[in-house]
Amino acid sequence: MGRIKSLNKWANTHTNYPIDILRIALGSFLFIKGIDFMGNTQVIMEFIKPIQSMLGGMLVISYIAPAHFIGGLLIVFGLLTRWAVFAQLPILIGAIIINFVGEMDTMNLIITMLVFLLCLFFLFYGSGRHSIDKYLKMQQ
Repeated sequence: MGRIKSLNKWANTHTNYPIDILRIALGSFLFIKGIDFMGNTQVIMEFIKPIQSMLGGMLVISYIAPAHFIGGLLIVFGLLTRWAVFAQLPILIGAIIINFVGEMDTMNLIITMLVFLLCLFFLFYGSGRHSIDKYLKMQQ
């Protein structure tokens, strides 16, 4: 009986690893996209070309790359995860709209929808058990 209790206790403490790995993968993807957008501003200009008349072009470019770069780092470490995800949502909604207004790229749409759904999940779920947010909360 003691063996079953110890296995159950181990399972309860280690069940959040897949969710933490998913959070780290999402943050890494956003971080890499941020680096990519910083190096290739023409890519962002091509993406926002269909709606450039509605938005300030430089304002959008100045927001997208740093939001992905810094937000991705914060999500990887689990620090201010909900705020970092909340900063990603307008970018992802804009990317979904651009796919329907401009030239339809199915692969970009699928990736954007997947990242959007993951961001919505972490907006409600939070950082997870193995994060800096949880560590700082336990130190209080």
